[in-house]
Amino acid sequence: MSRWAPDARERLEAAALDLFTENGYEETTVAQIADRAGLNRATFFRHFADKREVLFGGEDVLAELFADGIRAASPDATLIECLQAAFAAAEVAMTPQQRGKAAKRVLVVAANSEVQERGLLKHARIARSISAALRDRGADELTARLGAEVGMLAFSVAVERWMRSDHAEPFPVHAAAALTDLKARAAEL
Repeated sequence: MSRWAPDARERLEAAALDLFTENGYEETTVAQIADRAGLNRATFFRHFADKREVLFGGEDVLAELFADGIRAASPDATLIECLQAAFAAAEVAMTPQQRGKAAKRVLVVAANSEVQERGLLKHARIARSISAALRDRGADELTARLGAEVGMLAFSVAVERWMRSDHAEPFPVHAAAALTDLKARAAEL
């Protein structure tokens, strides 16, 4: 297959996740990923800055989707309704195909502290995006930060539930349930 094929990024991502799962993150090289995908190293670097970005490249998309969902929420939406709008907007990225990739990604990240650190940085970037979108809607700094952190916790819980689920429920269903659960637990504090 040509290295100029329009699906090169997806092929590289699939190859990397397979190799990370089979051989371990540390033991997998960019050259091996490119070779498995039927591409070359230059093509890999056109799509990813490094092999860690294969695991977290979609986080930028999520940050934008979450922020766009919050901005598009009804002008009188509560903070919780804004977070629900963010999760609904993320449905285009949280597809059934991504569910399998997410499971592999979680295993790879759990096995490598360097990758965990990158994940925390990406998590913080998404939280900042959510917080900024909430501030743009008029939330004060502390409320926006709290909303972002609650949103990210709900997102993490929802991803765990979504990956374990035997049902074909879309991601926003899991996210809404996680948000409801967090809200109820916070009320008990």
